[in-house]
Amino acid sequence: MRLFCKSVIKTIWEQRQRTDSLRQKYLINIYRTSNSAIWPGEYKKLEPDCRKGVRAQLERMKELCKERNILYEKQNDLKGQKWKLEKSLER
Repeated sequence: MRLFCKSVIKTIWEQRQRTDSLRQKYLINIYRTSNSAIWPGEYKKLEPDCRKGVRAQLERMKELCKERNILYEKQNDLKGQKWKLEKSLER
């Protein structure tokens, strides 16, 4: 049993080392390609559009939160009305 546990631990350790090295290679590749793809001048051109998209998405999320809160309040009101009706019917 002890030998089996040692072999399993060793296998897990080796797989973790392999995945870590693959992850590092992948990240280095992404870094190299992204650095060669976007130059500082291009970034300055792209940045305002990206920020506009983020702002628009943020505004949409705020609207969705407001709608959710309104629906939550309506749901609670309906639960209260239901409770009152059930109490009045019990009497």
